[in-house]
Amino acid sequence: MVENSVLIERGRETLKKPTNREGEPQPRNIQRADIVPSSGYVLVVDGCMKNEYADEAAAKKAGEDLLKRYPMLFIQVFDARTKTRATLKAS
Repeated sequence: MVENSVLIERGRETLKKPTNREGEPQPRNIQRADIVPSSGYVLVVDGCMKNEYADEAAAKKAGEDLLKRYPMLFIQVFDARTKTRATLKAS
């Protein structure tokens, strides 16, 4: 049925684990919320770091779009290089 899978047997049940073409399991890309990035810009929503952006304009645009949909949120743009935050206001 699935040609790119590895079968894992555990007791009586057999689980299918997706793999890449080399037969190795696909790596997981995990972002940790407790580590502050060293470069770029991060969108901070109600005190929690959410998305990371390469430039400030993209982070501000995403924050403004979010504020248009949900004006009750407290949104900031965090500059990782200078370790400063800029608060976005609902217009």
